[in-house]
Amino acid sequence: MRFTKMQGIGNDYIYLDLFALGDIDEERLPALARSMSDRRFGVGGDGLVTIGPAAEEGFDCRMRMFNQDGSEGSMCGNALRCVALYMLTRRSLLGDTVRVQTRSGPRTVKALREKDGRIHALRADMGRPRFAARDIPVRAEDPAQLRLRAGQRDFDLFCVSMGNPHAVTLVDDPGTFPVTELGPLLETDPAFPDRANIEFIRVRDGGVDMRVWERGSGETWACGTGACASAVAAIAQGMLPAGDVPVRLRGGELVISWDGENGHVFMEGPAAFVFDGDWPEEP
Repeated sequence: MRFTKMQGIGNDYIYLDLFALGDIDEERLPALARSMSDRRFGVGGDGLVTIGPAAEEGFDCRMRMFNQDGSEGSMCGNALRCVALYMLTRRSLLGDTVRVQTRSGPRTVKALREKDGRIHALRADMGRPRFAARDIPVRAEDPAQLRLRAGQRDFDLFCVSMGNPHAVTLVDDPGTFPVTELGPLLETDPAFPDRANIEFIRVRDGGVDMRVWERGSGETWACGTGACASAVAAIAQGMLPAGDVPVRLRGGELVISWDGENGHVFMEGPAAFVFDGDWPEEP
């Protein structure tokens, strides 16, 4: 079974082209995600993404993403940019705009090109952030001021949905913070009925330093929706002005744009092919 490995600032996934593979038993996808994502016995990646025909008109493709543990996620911003790059290059989609059907609703990605036509970045419309507890979801009277205790520490978290649940908390230095120790405790706290992605951030120099613990995958080098959530949290709490916010992650930098009110969040960053291969299973 042919696959493609791609990454967006270190957030690496294995991609299956269902246009080429045809029908695949969708019940097998969680198990495939677990086996193919294994970094010692498989291809290695943060999860598995399928690119296939859309189930509705008005889209160029449909994207589904599965975490390392086989659970299906609703949205991944870095994978979204990779899907758009794949459609524009491998599927020869005309123009610069890709309309993607996702579990979180429609997403539109625009390619940014050099003068010679090469794509140097992709800008994705990530939709509006959602702040209501039921939409995130989170068990909290005020999702912007959730206090939880983990590992003998108290955390003040700003909760928001970017198509998936996020909780953002300030720390002195994300680079030295014990993300792998405390991230899973917060991810699985009873306050989050569907678990949550946890962002550990520091605001400095007009931007955000961030590390992330992703539900179902653990710490990853980047998280696009997490970068969006972090920028939204910093703007909403008055730590940064509305507009363009550079978010610095382990794998690189994304630029997140939000008007600070009710507008859509936009994410700009690169995407790249890593390699193609064959997995010894039939679709």
